[in-house]
Amino acid sequence: MAEIVALVDYGAGNLHSVENALRKVGAEVRVTADPDVVRAADRIVLPGVGSFKACAEGLRAEAGVIEAMHERVFVGGAPFLGICVGMQLLATRGLEHGETSGLGWIEGTVRLIEPTDTSVKVPHMGWNDVAPLPHARGHEVIAAGEAYFLHSFHFRARHHEDVLAMTDHGGGLVAAVGRDNIAGVQFHPEKSQAYGLDLMSKFLEWKP
Repeated sequence: MAEIVALVDYGAGNLHSVENALRKVGAEVRVTADPDVVRAADRIVLPGVGSFKACAEGLRAEAGVIEAMHERVFVGGAPFLGICVGMQLLATRGLEHGETSGLGWIEGTVRLIEPTDTSVKVPHMGWNDVAPLPHARGHEVIAAGEAYFLHSFHFRARHHEDVLAMTDHGGGLVAAVGRDNIAGVQFHPEKSQAYGLDLMSKFLEWKP
């Protein structure tokens, strides 16, 4: 039986492409802002496109959704995947357009990319390497490869062990974070062709 994945719809995600990618690897997708659907799902995906502030405000505007996600992930143990700004929202706070509180699931701050090499452009846009760190072995979702990135702000995790993979763009940038049954990727798996579909497939099989 197909895994039911709640794809959280709060008006700030690349929903259609993410939904298509999940369906392509065999997921039964519920695009939803209904807390009851989130609580009943086998897995949860939180996408996000735009600014940290707008995404955080959009998510908080959906009554009961954050509480349902928290309950399903922390009490029910459902695997969770945050994508792009959906990954950034795991942080304690974001500094885009002022300071905004995140979910606080993984301690850290989302701040502007400031390359050490001034010839490197921001935003970080295009294909780049994803290099898993040795302690990421429990998160089989994240594999070495190339993925598509598009972002001007990046996740600075407080604890090194919460960083699952790095990439390089005028200096090291976090490509993936996670702990226990939570994973987040800065890149867009839905735009990352075979690598992205493989990640989605691994997420459906992941048993943290």
